[in-house]
Amino acid sequence: MSRLAGSDSQPQMTRRGFLVTMTATGVAFGFPQASQAAMNPEVPSGTPVTPTGQTFEPSLWYWIDAEGQVNVNIIRAEMGQHVGTAIARILADELEVAWENVRITHVDSAEKWGFMVTGGSWSVWQSWPVYRQAGAAGRTALIEAAAKMWGVDASGLTARDGTVTDGTQTISYGDLVASGLDRSFTEDELAALPLKPHADLRLVGQDVHPLDLDTKTTGQAIYGLDAKVDGMVYGVPMLPPTRYGSKVNSVDDSAAKGIKGYLETVVLDDPSGTVPGWVVVLGQSLYAARTASMEISVDWEAGETVDVSEDDIQARGRELIDSDAGAILHTAQPDTSASFDAAADTLEAEYTTQSVLHFQMEPVNATVFQNADGIWETHAGNQWQSLILPTLSTALEVPADKIVMRSYMLGGGFGRRLNGDYIVPAALASKAVGKPVKLVFSREQDAEFDSIRSPSVQKLRMAFDDAQAVTGMEHHATAGWPTQVMAPGFMPKGVNEEPYDPFAIDGADHWYDVGAHRVRAISNDLANATFRPGWLRSVGPGWTNFAVESFMDEAAHKVGADPLQFRLDHLTAEGMNAGSAPNAVGGATRQAAVLRRVAEMSGYGNTDLPEGTSMGIATTFGQSRTMPTWTAAVVQLAVDSETGDVDVQKMWLAFDCGTVVDPDSARAQCEGAALWGLSMALHEGTRIENGKVVDLNLGAYTPLRLADVPEMEIEFIDSTEVPVGLGEPGTTVVGPAIANAIFNATGARVRHLPITSDAVLSAMKA
Repeated sequence: MSRLAGSDSQPQMTRRGFLVTMTATGVAFGFPQASQAAMNPEVPSGTPVTPTGQTFEPSLWYWIDAEGQVNVNIIRAEMGQHVGTAIARILADELEVAWENVRITHVDSAEKWGFMVTGGSWSVWQSWPVYRQAGAAGRTALIEAAAKMWGVDASGLTARDGTVTDGTQTISYGDLVASGLDRSFTEDELAALPLKPHADLRLVGQDVHPLDLDTKTTGQAIYGLDAKVDGMVYGVPMLPPTRYGSKVNSVDDSAAKGIKGYLETVVLDDPSGTVPGWVVVLGQSLYAARTASMEISVDWEAGETVDVSEDDIQARGRELIDSDAGAILHTAQPDTSASFDAAADTLEAEYTTQSVLHFQMEPVNATVFQNADGIWETHAGNQWQSLILPTLSTALEVPADKIVMRSYMLGGGFGRRLNGDYIVPAALASKAVGKPVKLVFSREQDAEFDSIRSPSVQKLRMAFDDAQAVTGMEHHATAGWPTQVMAPGFMPKGVNEEPYDPFAIDGADHWYDVGAHRVRAISNDLANATFRPGWLRSVGPGWTNFAVESFMDEAAHKVGADPLQFRLDHLTAEGMNAGSAPNAVGGATRQAAVLRRVAEMSGYGNTDLPEGTSMGIATTFGQSRTMPTWTAAVVQLAVDSETGDVDVQKMWLAFDCGTVVDPDSARAQCEGAALWGLSMALHEGTRIENGKVVDLNLGAYTPLRLADVPEMEIEFIDSTEVPVGLGEPGTTVVGPAIANAIFNATGARVRHLPITSDAVLSAMKA
């Protein structure tokens, strides 16, 4: 990103004083250099993230300047999780540099950065090997340079806190860089570099000051909503009656022409098919555009799904489950016919979940313009630049290398901004009028245009022999598939050669030994046609884990077994469940370990509880078998027998995420995930009516409130294994633990999320 020079004479930036200025060479960010470009933090010393003197770049992931300052380039989106701090410390630890000399830059979408996505709990997991190698390369090069300068053998030198020493003489990284370095490494050389032993890591696993904390707490952090451009006009959308298939017959803006600041109304022509039937109202101010939109009349022709309801989508799901549709996942024995044919007894249950909205605090928005060099610039918070760039290319009808996306902090993401569809109408409006356009959605429009978590239907079956041992299990799941709709190239094929969306079935392929195991993933075509299914924090495991862990509880009670022991008996690390390096070492053994630990933490099994109060237990893994974060939870709650109200009193959670890189952020991620899981279990859920969601603001859609937050205890299992993800796994384990606790308290089994008081009362009377 370009930066303005001469910051000494510039006034102190205010949060709303941010300005993007088009220049002949691209874009400049109109605020003091010391405050950083776009989303980069103002460092405690006020030092800008610009190099002093010569620089050395051992890798594209960072540079070191002549003062020993290290700037780490971050391709991941920052949405409150301090991802830059976590990644920078991985590099800084291996590089051996003092933390106070580390800065971060969140980069734009230039091709050199490769594949850019922030989701799936992938950031630290994917960054761990890359940034460790990059840090080792810098440390090696600096040691070699010092050895050459002193005429000694490099093997006798050590690096620590930004210096190199042979025990008698010491030189700083800055002085080595100032002397001139041009060492580079091939991929093979990088792979062969020795990394520090785990015991020698000094920043990883320790509490440090987050590099982006200060600007967040002072209000200087820059979000997409803060962007301004010279000559910019404001836009607000008018959404068609259906997500797909709508057409504009006519627009009447005669009543809006008297509104001060109203400019014009644009009917979008979208070659990408992202926003068919859209209208954008433009004004000199956001107020003018929004006020004018209330006076404009649009005659639409609706698409085919205008009468579709949530019940229709769920009914279609049941039809598909009863058919032969879908992909069969790779399990040790996917053919369960013999097990069920010979079964002495069986268990069967259906589980359903409702549509869920994101409701991130910053409504989606984007500022787009074509700069003086003919490059289309987008300014917005986004989680998956590599996904939306080709779509923008199609929409604007320009090559992808003529588009650049500037990074901003996200005022909440949770998977909503993996889908960058909200940037497309801003780009099309800008192209139509030849001016920079800042498109801002209202809260209601954000909800209506949301890429929601699809409703789901699941049917589970289990077979038992005459000794009540489990001999087979089936899991059939149907929902709208986000990956099929937005990134079909990421769908693998099942054993029957049918493609499937892993983000809509992960978790069903669990680590329990249940004999023959058939997992079938089915795309709900009516859901896909009605709305654009999205990735919402945990995605498929949010419903598959609810079903698996509720069903395991039901199975335990059916055979008269203790639910904890029943799970432990089936978590045997054999065959496919033995685990594999590097990400799933230990397999089912590690899942059993977190289960035992959370039982110890909570005193699970305690019968000395008030009447109507009980505990429920569950264990999951996330985000997938290829990157499992082993998770277990116990929930203590009370159920009011008169009203069915559920009062969650305390939650205990245990996690094995391998090496904990950033302890404070790890705990915050797990707390937030667990509370999100609680919110979706008891409070969150909308419905589709007439092709749209019915809840458009937080008055009707009621996520967890502060007064309902229970006490929590969280523990991490000490580990030296590869670090895996923490953003999502905690969301998946709370729902089934609550359902199991409700059963233990009342004898009533609830199989639908969200769990309402009416549903609990109904189950108690059944």
